Amino acid sequence: MRSSNFETHDHNQCVKGAIEKVALTCAEKKLQLTPIRRRVLEIMLEEHRAWGAYEILERLGAEGQKSQPPVAYRALDFLVKNRFAHKIERLNAFIACSHPGENHAPIFMICRNCELVAEAHSEPYNGQLGQAARSAGFQIERTIVEAEGLCPKCQ
Repeated sequence: MRSSNFETHDHNQCVKGAIEKVALTCAEKKLQLTPIRRRVLEIMLEEHRAWGAYEILERLGAEGQKSQPPVAYRALDFLVKNRFAHKIERLNAFIACSHPGENHAPIFMICRNCELVAEAHSEPYNGQLGQAARSAGFQIERTIVEAEGLCPKCQ
């Protein structure tokens, strides 16, 4: 379970790779990656942190794009529904997925100081949560794990 968001990495390649993966997945699944959806994803990829919908709207407006709330929310809904982004419940904000389009159960580590967010993967179906669910006859469809603490730079 490793996440590159807290590690030094080539962020330009990180962004480029994510955009390419999303575009490819959209083409394969015949999904429309409209210019506004793509731009919202690009904004979220600029930094490894969660973005509020109104922050995204402000950026769109500053760029001369449509900046009415439904524009951003429709783009965010599309990105989350298709696993290209996630909603961070604790922050009521959104973050680009580290592994877009893949079926996985993310764990979010949120720095309480700088608000950097790192995504890692878990296997809740195979661990203690999966065992508890099976014992109760419960079928897990989605999990969200959010941990708050200090990133390596803020420690």
